[in-house]
Amino acid sequence: MNPVEEILNKYSPSPRTEPLTTSIEAIEEAIGFVLPEDYKKYLLNFKGFEHEIGEEYIHLWDINELIENNEDYLITNNFPFTIGIGDDRGGEFIALERLENKEFRVVLSPFLDTDPQFHVEIGESFSDFLIRLENGKKWID
Repeated sequence: MNPVEEILNKYSPSPRTEPLTTSIEAIEEAIGFVLPEDYKKYLLNFKGFEHEIGEEYIHLWDINELIENNEDYLITNNFPFTIGIGDDRGGEFIALERLENKEFRVVLSPFLDTDPQFHVEIGESFSDFLIRLENGKKWID
Protein backbone atom coordinates (compact mmCIF):
# COMPACT_ATOMS: atom_id res chain seq x y z
CA MET A 1 0.00 0.00 0.00
CA ASN A 2 1.37 3.44 -0.92
CA PRO A 3 1.57 6.36 1.58
CA VAL A 4 -1.53 8.08 0.14
CA GLU A 5 -3.63 4.95 0.58
CA GLU A 6 -2.26 4.33 4.07
CA ILE A 7 -3.19 7.82 5.24
CA LEU A 8 -6.59 7.99 3.55
CA ASN A 9 -7.56 4.50 4.73
CA LYS A 10 -7.43 5.76 8.33
CA TYR A 11 -10.38 8.02 7.49
CA SER A 12 -12.60 5.47 5.69
CA PRO A 13 -12.53 6.98 2.21
CA SER A 14 -15.06 5.90 -0.38
CA PRO A 15 -13.35 3.53 -2.80
CA ARG A 16 -14.08 4.03 -6.47
CA THR A 17 -16.47 1.32 -7.60
CA GLU A 18 -18.33 2.81 -10.56
CA PRO A 19 -16.87 3.54 -13.97
CA LEU A 20 -15.31 6.94 -14.53
CA THR A 21 -17.25 9.51 -16.53
CA THR A 22 -14.08 11.55 -17.03
CA SER A 23 -10.74 10.02 -17.95
CA ILE A 24 -7.34 11.11 -16.68
CA GLU A 25 -6.34 11.61 -20.31
CA ALA A 26 -9.26 14.04 -20.86
CA ILE A 27 -8.21 16.03 -17.79
CA GLU A 28 -4.58 16.14 -18.91
CA GLU A 29 -5.64 17.28 -22.37
CA ALA A 30 -7.84 20.03 -20.88
CA ILE A 31 -5.08 21.36 -18.60
CA GLY A 32 -2.16 20.88 -21.00
CA PHE A 33 0.13 18.82 -18.78
CA VAL A 34 0.50 15.32 -17.33
CA LEU A 35 -0.66 14.79 -13.75
CA PRO A 36 1.77 13.31 -11.21
CA GLU A 37 1.55 9.56 -10.67
CA ASP A 38 0.68 9.68 -6.95
CA TYR A 39 -2.32 11.91 -7.67
CA LYS A 40 -3.45 9.72 -10.58
CA LYS A 41 -3.45 6.70 -8.27
CA TYR A 42 -5.63 8.62 -5.81
CA LEU A 43 -8.10 9.57 -8.57
CA LEU A 44 -8.37 6.01 -9.85
CA ASN A 45 -8.84 4.44 -6.40
CA PHE A 46 -10.99 6.88 -4.45
CA LYS A 47 -14.04 9.07 -4.87
CA GLY A 48 -13.97 12.60 -3.55
CA PHE A 49 -12.67 12.86 0.00
CA GLU A 50 -13.73 15.18 2.80
CA HIS A 51 -12.24 14.97 6.26
CA GLU A 52 -9.98 16.59 8.80
CA ILE A 53 -6.43 15.27 8.64
CA GLY A 54 -4.21 16.43 11.45
CA GLU A 55 -5.03 20.09 12.14
CA GLU A 56 -6.60 20.88 8.75
CA TYR A 57 -9.85 20.12 6.95
CA ILE A 58 -9.63 19.05 3.33
CA HIS A 59 -12.14 18.41 0.60
CA LEU A 60 -10.54 16.65 -2.37
CA TRP A 61 -12.67 16.80 -5.49
CA ASP A 62 -13.73 13.67 -7.32
CA ILE A 63 -12.24 13.04 -10.76
CA ASN A 64 -15.66 13.64 -12.30
CA GLU A 65 -15.74 17.17 -10.78
CA LEU A 66 -12.23 18.33 -11.66
CA ILE A 67 -12.75 19.94 -15.05
CA GLU A 68 -16.06 21.56 -14.11
CA ASN A 69 -14.78 22.93 -10.77
CA ASN A 70 -11.63 24.33 -12.39
CA GLU A 71 -13.70 26.01 -15.09
CA ASP A 72 -16.31 27.34 -12.63
CA TYR A 73 -13.66 28.80 -10.31
CA LEU A 74 -11.54 30.01 -13.28
CA ILE A 75 -8.51 28.26 -11.81
CA THR A 76 -7.00 26.94 -15.03
CA ASN A 77 -7.78 30.27 -16.78
CA ASN A 78 -6.05 32.38 -14.13
CA PHE A 79 -3.20 30.06 -13.16
CA PRO A 80 -1.26 28.41 -16.00
CA PHE A 81 0.12 24.97 -15.15
CA THR A 82 -2.17 24.72 -12.11
CA ILE A 83 -5.16 22.49 -11.50
CA GLY A 84 -7.41 22.81 -8.49
CA ILE A 85 -7.87 19.47 -6.76
CA GLY A 86 -9.93 20.49 -3.74
CA ASP A 87 -10.60 23.14 -1.14
CA ASP A 88 -10.46 23.78 2.57
CA ARG A 89 -14.15 24.77 2.91
CA GLY A 90 -12.85 28.13 4.08
CA GLY A 91 -12.42 30.17 0.90
CA GLU A 92 -9.19 28.66 -0.41
CA PHE A 93 -8.51 26.03 -3.03
CA ILE A 94 -5.94 23.25 -2.98
CA ALA A 95 -4.07 22.83 -6.25
CA LEU A 96 -1.28 21.01 -8.00
CA GLU A 97 1.12 23.49 -9.54
CA ARG A 98 3.54 22.28 -12.19
CA LEU A 99 6.95 23.88 -11.80
CA GLU A 100 9.44 24.70 -14.57
CA ASN A 101 11.43 21.52 -13.95
CA LYS A 102 8.22 19.47 -14.49
CA GLU A 103 8.05 18.68 -10.78
CA PHE A 104 4.90 19.52 -8.82
CA ARG A 105 4.03 21.15 -5.58
CA VAL A 106 0.71 21.38 -3.77
CA VAL A 107 -0.45 24.90 -2.98
CA LEU A 108 -3.23 26.59 -1.06
CA SER A 109 -4.54 29.78 -2.62
CA PRO A 110 -7.53 32.12 -2.14
CA PHE A 111 -10.41 31.63 -4.58
CA LEU A 112 -10.81 35.39 -4.87
CA ASP A 113 -7.24 36.43 -5.62
CA THR A 114 -5.87 35.51 -9.02
CA ASP A 115 -2.22 36.22 -8.34
CA PRO A 116 0.13 33.22 -7.95
CA GLN A 117 2.13 35.23 -5.39
CA PHE A 118 -0.54 34.18 -2.89
CA HIS A 119 0.10 30.45 -3.45
CA VAL A 120 1.32 28.90 -0.20
CA GLU A 121 3.20 25.64 -0.61
CA ILE A 122 1.60 22.91 1.48
CA GLY A 123 3.40 19.94 -0.06
CA GLU A 124 6.28 19.10 -2.38
CA SER A 125 4.03 16.43 -3.96
CA PHE A 126 0.54 15.05 -3.45
CA SER A 127 1.93 12.34 -1.16
CA ASP A 128 4.03 14.87 0.77
CA PHE A 129 0.95 17.08 1.21
CA LEU A 130 -0.98 14.24 2.91
CA ILE A 131 2.04 13.12 4.96
CA ARG A 132 2.54 16.66 6.25
CA LEU A 133 -1.12 16.86 7.28
CA GLU A 134 -1.00 13.46 8.95
CA ASN A 135 2.05 14.61 10.91
CA GLY A 136 0.14 17.64 12.23
CA LYS A 137 1.65 20.31 9.96
CA LYS A 138 -0.62 23.33 9.62
CA TRP A 139 -1.19 25.15 6.33
CA ILE A 140 0.50 28.26 7.64
CA ASP A 141 2.77 28.34 10.69
